[in-house]
Amino acid sequence: MAAPQRSRIIIAFAALYLIWGSTYLGIRFAIETIPPFLMAGTRFLLAGVIMFAIARLQGISKSTWANWRTSLIIGACLLLGGNGGVTMSEKYIDSGLAALIVAIVPIYIVLLAWASGMAARPIPIVWLGLIGGFVGVGILLGPALRFSSNGGRHPAIGMSILLVSSFIWSAGSLYSRTAKHAPSPFLTAAQQMICGGLLLLLTGMVTGETRRVHPSSLSILSLASFAYLVIIGAVVGYTAYIWLLRHCDPAKVATYAYVNPIVAVLLGASFAGEILTMRTFVAAGLIIGSVALVITAQQLRERAEPPIAAAIEPAD
Repeated sequence: MAAPQRSRIIIAFAALYLIWGSTYLGIRFAIETIPPFLMAGTRFLLAGVIMFAIARLQGISKSTWANWRTSLIIGACLLLGGNGGVTMSEKYIDSGLAALIVAIVPIYIVLLAWASGMAARPIPIVWLGLIGGFVGVGILLGPALRFSSNGGRHPAIGMSILLVSSFIWSAGSLYSRTAKHAPSPFLTAAQQMICGGLLLLLTGMVTGETRRVHPSSLSILSLASFAYLVIIGAVVGYTAYIWLLRHCDPAKVATYAYVNPIVAVLLGASFAGEILTMRTFVAAGLIIGSVALVITAQQLRERAEPPIAAAIEPAD
């Protein structure tokens, strides 16, 4: 590999790890003064328009109504159900904790792929990883169930939202593997962001968030975080992801699934004063280690057999 190409790959991986790992903290700061669904909806709608413009500049604009219908379904699962759940959950729990729970998405995908007939029964080592991941979640969830509130944040509510939203994200990810997409990944991303953004905005309006928007009360930190989520988190992060998929082994790209939570936890502790307990470290080790085990075992199996299983979709 030529040195310039190697340098670009290193930069792209650093961007993927740091940017997607930092979006959890960005969400926490953004929703301090911006209602969650309206923030997420506006974020993805703007990012979708930018990505659509990129696709048009590349000379790619061909898409059918069937592609838009697919994008609507995937946008509903990944952005409304998945990212919308993450955004709402951070009203109740720390950003690092949210990232750790979202890390179980690859585990959900393996179980759903097997249950739906899209993949063979998990091998014993994968079952070990699946069990370890859920044990880690149980360690995090246990205290939240015993204590109904933590400074008024009600962590049990946030964790429950994340467990459901991660399941919806996983189901949408599996559907996206067999659905008919637009020819360009940038156009596909744009359509999904536009559809998901509109659904999130509609949800915010239905739930009365528009009545809670007061321009004078919006903080500089929230607005700056929102801009970061749109430009850096969505557009730059997704561009790095697409570029890496075209130039690297997908197995290496999938490592973001267990690097991002580590980044999120460290950033939350460093910049938001989130407390790291021994329970958090133990749970993080179990969840991240289990996800790494599941992903690695599945990739080794797919190299030995015709691939029929799911992919790992970006969580943010």
